[in-house]
Amino acid sequence: MSTIEVFEPALCCNTGVCGDDVDQALITFTADLDWVASNGGTITRHNLANDPLAFAGNDTVAAFLKISGSEGLPLAIVDGVTALTGTYPTRNQLAKWAGITEAGAADAPAGIAMLGLADGSACCSTDDADSTTCC
Repeated sequence: MSTIEVFEPALCCNTGVCGDDVDQALITFTADLDWVASNGGTITRHNLANDPLAFAGNDTVAAFLKISGSEGLPLAIVDGVTALTGTYPTRNQLAKWAGITEAGAADAPAGIAMLGLADGSACCSTDDADSTTCC
């Protein structure tokens, strides 16, 4: 299986899924990241504000930042190769990179989703961006 790393711009917390105005892309990506990990994929998330050494210690990421700056983030790297820049990968892209079968790569259902976060907390979300809140 491949190793996936996603380097994100500075976020308010490790996931960016906090506060009053949560970006739906961050909610979706957090759920997709957890889904990949729960299906045996190897994926790591690095936030520029909380993990700057991961950015400085990776030659590919450091070179990317010199050219594009943090405005070019997020940056997805698969087995050391740049796979995607400027947007978060979809669940299907992550599944392909991680070698997860298509049958398990169906998109998440619409409606309410509970997101289990790495720190053990959870957030609720709905498809309506105005009503997205943390529990």
